[in-house]
Amino acid sequence: MIIIDSLQAEGGIWLNPPDNYSFENGNLRFTTQANTDFWARTFYGFQRHSGHAWGFDIEGEFTLQVKVMAEFTHLYDQAGIFIQDDQEHWVKAGIEFNDELPAIGSVVTRGTSDWATGLFPGDPGTFWMRATLENEALRIQYSTDGKTWPLLRLCHWPHRQKRFVGVMACTPERQGLEAIFSDFALGKPYGKPLHDLT
Repeated sequence: MIIIDSLQAEGGIWLNPPDNYSFENGNLRFTTQANTDFWARTFYGFQRHSGHAWGFDIEGEFTLQVKVMAEFTHLYDQAGIFIQDDQEHWVKAGIEFNDELPAIGSVVTRGTSDWATGLFPGDPGTFWMRATLENEALRIQYSTDGKTWPLLRLCHWPHRQKRFVGVMACTPERQGLEAIFSDFALGKPYGKPLHDLT
């Protein structure tokens, strides 16, 4: 199990790299290209796996935590975290612009995608995401301040020899969303009780 405590080019891999990205002072900054998305079939009928994601192939259980900054202004603008076993089994979670507002949400895909979304109680321009995989349970949390971590999603996610874990941003309806990721940490599970908000 690798343990990463900052964003760096070395060792990381891209899924659908954008044309414009940079690593500087432990931050990853990139700008989305047109019509990028992760989605599989549900409601719309189409399947897209063109979103930008950067991270690591890892083995075993983990906790991922990251700070995300972006200005969400167009329908389906999105940024957050991305976990993938293969192109039929993946999870994304973060802020996505829909119904005229930036909302907090998650998509769990097992052949087809589901989408759970709700109002975000803080400043959507800066937020934190955390995912912990332990005992085949994937726990997704978010934070408005980097200190308090409400539960966003809990789902079964079975053991896999290796999986991709990292960050993502997409713009299904346009191009040009600039996303900045910082305070990146990927390591062993925190092992906290489910309703521990720290």
